[in-house]
Amino acid sequence: NSVGVWAKNDATGRDMLRDIKAEKAALKKMGDPYKTLGGGVWQNPAVDLETNRIYFVAGNPSPDLDGSIRPGDNLYTNSLISVDLNTGKYACHFQYIAHDVWDLDAVSPPILAMVKDKSGNMVKGVMHGGKSGHIYIHKASDCSLIRFSEAMVPQENMWVLPTKNGERMLPGANGGVEWSPMTVDTGLGLVYAINLHQPMTYHVESTPYPDGKLWLGGAFKVISSEEQWGNVTAVDYNTGKIRWKVKTPQPMIGGIMATAGGLVFTGEGNGQFKAYDSATGNVLWNFQAGAGVNAPPASYTVDGKQYIVVGAGGNVQLNYKRGNNIIAFTLAD
Repeated sequence: NSVGVWAKNDATGRDMLRDIKAEKAALKKMGDPYKTLGGGVWQNPAVDLETNRIYFVAGNPSPDLDGSIRPGDNLYTNSLISVDLNTGKYACHFQYIAHDVWDLDAVSPPILAMVKDKSGNMVKGVMHGGKSGHIYIHKASDCSLIRFSEAMVPQENMWVLPTKNGERMLPGANGGVEWSPMTVDTGLGLVYAINLHQPMTYHVESTPYPDGKLWLGGAFKVISSEEQWGNVTAVDYNTGKIRWKVKTPQPMIGGIMATAGGLVFTGEGNGQFKAYDSATGNVLWNFQAGAGVNAPPASYTVDGKQYIVVGAGGNVQLNYKRGNNIIAFTLAD
């Protein structure tokens, strides 16, 4: 059953302008749309071996922009979901955007960490960075939402419904955080995300089910006359407040990594790979990779020596310069 509870508001409490009466009439006529609903999993799960549970997020329903032929909340799309690691038995879920018609799906992988609950007690938490521009902090035991962050990118005209001629809404369909993995510094109580600002218009056009092929039900179109940019943002996950934010000249996509040494590493589409001060956001180091650094960095050690490695392959989605290099860095002896 994908119908759900006919939620009218998103995770932040904003009205999503759903026509529940029309949806219920469509459900009676067409039945539950679960067989063609979509909701694929884009990224890896977070695994909790202490409780023997995994946490993952599911993508948007299909067709992306045409909600008229998929009535209901479209469970379990756009949701954080937890299941038993051994059996796959359902444990809990939280849906961010029910009946999504903006392609603002949940795609960035969740992160497990100890967080403060609403009473200030430390509990095991799960964090997810949304295309909406918010970071959501959940209680791991039942997936309930503890808090959401301040918006990291502009939000305008939410949640206007797509039309044939197009309606402008921010964020655009790429986010927000998009699929880029986040990272945490538990000593500072900060979670770090990279974001896109890419204004778009949302267009709806009803089309029949294409037998398993891409089914958008319309289009989201970049507004070429408006500025596009990105940012690197640090959020206090115990308050939801933004600690620092650094604007970048291009939308950010790829990933970010914090180290125990007080550094945060991430790359840009223009080839820049940078190290930031975890506490302040000051840029401490940079390297020109010659192609878009649009992959998550990683860290490893060999014989006690730490290395930072990242791929510089560019990005098709945002048309950043392609490359074919994996580059490793370390401190000089």
